[in-house]
Amino acid sequence: MRKELHPKGWNEKKTNDSWAIFKIMGEFVNGFEKMSKIGPCVSIFGSARTKPDHKYYKLAEKVAGKIVEHGYGVITGGGPGIMEAGNKGAHLSGGTSVGLNIDLPFEQHDNPYIDNDKSLDFDYFFVRKVMFVKYSQGFVVMPGGFGTLDELFEAMTLIQTHKIGKFPIILVGTDFWSGLLDWIKSTLLDTFENISVKDLDLIHLVDTEDEVIDILDAFYNESGLSPNF
Repeated sequence: MRKELHPKGWNEKKTNDSWAIFKIMGEFVNGFEKMSKIGPCVSIFGSARTKPDHKYYKLAEKVAGKIVEHGYGVITGGGPGIMEAGNKGAHLSGGTSVGLNIDLPFEQHDNPYIDNDKSLDFDYFFVRKVMFVKYSQGFVVMPGGFGTLDELFEAMTLIQTHKIGKFPIILVGTDFWSGLLDWIKSTLLDTFENISVKDLDLIHLVDTEDEVIDILDAFYNESGLSPNF
């Protein structure tokens, strides 16, 4: 019988992978315990690379301020850029400001506007994303890169497949998002029929903080729900 060959260190890696289960479990338990005390919020997604003098940083800050003024909490990824703007707007307006931080090699660091008792650190992206979608009852998506698109399409997929409730997804910035929406309509829907017309109802496209609030308030009023802050 031929002896099966494995790369050097294979058994050690297999053991380490098994033990990683406990670290993953620990992140879930810690996240669930802390987030369950905070209650549902609105998540703000966007680029970590957006500078404070950029129009979308300033708009994200205004959006977050309006959100907390209307009784909602704000969750961001806890880092710089749009995330910082979201936490800053919530903090300066006296609202709940949550940061779900993750260590990245080139752009992530905690911003100073997260509430001290509402800053969580994660090693695993997938655990962090669970916290976003489980404890958010609305998603505000500012311009961003691959990470922002990942968060956007994950939220859309979970809503489309009824894995989470049908909460509003609000894209902010017509000049940034209109090209993507045109492609979704012309290619995914019309040409290949990979989505249905009703899937487009999941998405709202706006340009101002007042439009964001109008959509959130309309959703809560129609659903018979209210913010819990």
